Amino acid sequence: MQPLHLPPVLSRAAVRRVDQLAVERYGMSSLVLMENAGRGVADALAAVAPSLASVHLTHSAREAPVRFECPVTILCGKGNNAGDGLVLARHLHIRGVRAKACLLFAANELVGDARANYEILRRADAPIVELSAHRVGDSLQEHAWDTAWLVDAMLGTGAAGEPREPIAAAIHWMNRHPARRLAIDLPSGLDCDTGAPASATVRADLTCTFVALKPGFLQPAARPFLGEVHVASIGVPPRLVWEAAAV
Repeated sequence: MQPLHLPPVLSRAAVRRVDQLAVERYGMSSLVLMENAGRGVADALAAVAPSLASVHLTHSAREAPVRFECPVTILCGKGNNAGDGLVLARHLHIRGVRAKACLLFAANELVGDARANYEILRRADAPIVELSAHRVGDSLQEHAWDTAWLVDAMLGTGAAGEPREPIAAAIHWMNRHPARRLAIDLPSGLDCDTGAPASATVRADLTCTFVALKPGFLQPAARPFLGEVHVASIGVPPRLVWEAAAV
């Protein structure tokens, strides 16, 4: 059991336990947990980049500044991490920040809460793009080249091992892009328990993780990939977090 005077650190298994207890014991909907998570990321981004709504891009000293089409571009996989990203897109849209969700997989592959949030975002008329899985780099270059922030909503804490395509290609493209990078929950490709990076791992400037730090974040190998780390609440009672951490 972790000392109570220290903040908890949650492993992959403990994170699952938090979600399970929140739903089964407290009657919290998993959709509410996802909503709280996505809104928490929006709050973290607003804190570090409050002027996103008026951001400009200058191509050269002789050209007039031109506005980004969408200052925030969110790269979405197809699991719950993608759902968090879709919630983020909606909350940015509500706040007047132009944001675009780029799906690395077809929308019909989204299931559960991620699918529900896709439908909400679609009906809100927020920009959503389905990228070509066979030419991810070209698609991203077309739809996200002029963005100020790239958001990693591809893989969550449940992922382990080397990212597969098209996510691996998206990670490499993301790391080459000059935009600032935000990772939702953890940088895709980083193992949350060991801190070991895959050959394709997002190098984030800001990581917004949920509920608590993950043990891998404390390892030296993880530091170049995390950037600044912000811990966001998903609305679960603190004692639930400590119970999950003690298992």
